[in-house]
Amino acid sequence: MEITIHRPGDLTPDLRAAWHRAMDESPEYANPFLAPEFAAGVARSRRGARVAVLHEGGEAVGFLPYERTPVGTGRAVGLGLSDCQALVHRPGVTWDTGDLLRACGLSIFEFDHLVQEQRPFAPHVTGTFASPVIDVKPGDGAYAEWLRGTYPGLARKTLQKERRLGRDIGEVRFEFDERDPRVLRTLMRWKSAQYRRTGRMDRFSRPWIVDLVDHLFRVREEHFTGVLSVLYAGDRPVAAHFGPRSSTVLAAWFTAYDPGLPSYSPGLMMHLRTAEAAARNGVTLVDLGRGDKEYKDWLKTRELRVGEGFAARAHPVALAQRMWRRPVRGLRNTVLAHPRLREPADQLLRTAGRLRTRGRA
Repeated sequence: MEITIHRPGDLTPDLRAAWHRAMDESPEYANPFLAPEFAAGVARSRRGARVAVLHEGGEAVGFLPYERTPVGTGRAVGLGLSDCQALVHRPGVTWDTGDLLRACGLSIFEFDHLVQEQRPFAPHVTGTFASPVIDVKPGDGAYAEWLRGTYPGLARKTLQKERRLGRDIGEVRFEFDERDPRVLRTLMRWKSAQYRRTGRMDRFSRPWIVDLVDHLFRVREEHFTGVLSVLYAGDRPVAAHFGPRSSTVLAAWFTAYDPGLPSYSPGLMMHLRTAEAAARNGVTLVDLGRGDKEYKDWLKTRELRVGEGFAARAHPVALAQRMWRRPVRGLRNTVLAHPRLREPADQLLRTAGRLRTRGRA
C-alpha cells in the first residue's frame, strides 16, 4: 500500500474522479460530507487540511481527508461541522492504522461521526451513537397527499398550521433550491440568534464557517451541491435550511426560522417540505445527523451508528491530547445521554443566553 499526501484543492481530476467512484460504489460513503468538494471547501480556510490517498497497484483506492496541526495532532476534516467521517475506499480495501498515521505525520487522529463500517479504526472507537435518517421515496401526488401517507400522525396538525400561516401572513410556497444569497444571509442571522438564545456557541460568529457556507452554496457539481431550501409565506421567508447533497444523500445541516412565528411550527414544516422535495429531486436518504432531538424522533425511519474516538500511535503528544480531550467528551456525552441531566443543562444554557442577549441590548 502506497500512501501519498495532497492538499484537497490540488487533487487532479483523475484523483477526484476516483474518489467519486469510491463514494458511488458503497452506500456508506454516499454522504456529501465525505466528498472531495467538502474537504476542498474546508481547506480554503483551514491551512492544515490534507488528503491521504491510498494506492494499490498504481491505482487510487482510498481517501482520508483530515486536518493536521503544527505539532502533529490530527482530526477529521471539518470536525465539529461534519456529520459524517470516514476513509472513503473501494470495496475490499483495508489499511494499517499505524502506517496510515505515520504517512500523514500524525500522532493522533480524532473523529466523532465515523461511519461504522471502518473496521481498521474499530479498536480506537470509544463510543457509538445513533444518527437518525429518513428514507425517502418520491410520491405521485402533491405535498399534502405525501404528508398524509408518510406521516399520518403529523399531517393534520401540520396542514392546519400551514393553512393558518397562509391566512395570516400570505400564501405558503416552498423553494427546494433557492439561489438568492440574500436569503442565505437571513438564515445565518436567524441561526446566530438561535445559538445566542439557547446559550450555544454561535458558529456564524466565526468567519471561516461563514466563508465555508458561502462557498458551498455556490458549488454546483454532479456529486456535490449546496442546497438552500426556503419556506415562504407570500414574499416573506419564514423558515430555511442549508445543507450539502450528493447524488443520493441530503445532509440536514443548518435549519432556522423567523423567531417571530414559533406558533406556526415553521421549523417542522421546513423539515417535512424538504424531505418531500428532496425525494422528487433524486435524493433517497436525508441524514438528520447525530443527536437527540424530538423532531428527529418524529421524522426518522431508522438510525445509523457513528463512532467517536482517537486513533493514536505511541507518542507523548498523542497521550497528552487524549488525556485532555477524552474527559471533556465523556462529560458531554453523559449529560446528553440522560434526560434528567440534559434538560437542566439545556435550561441553564438558555438562561445564560437570555442574560447575554439582555446585556447587549
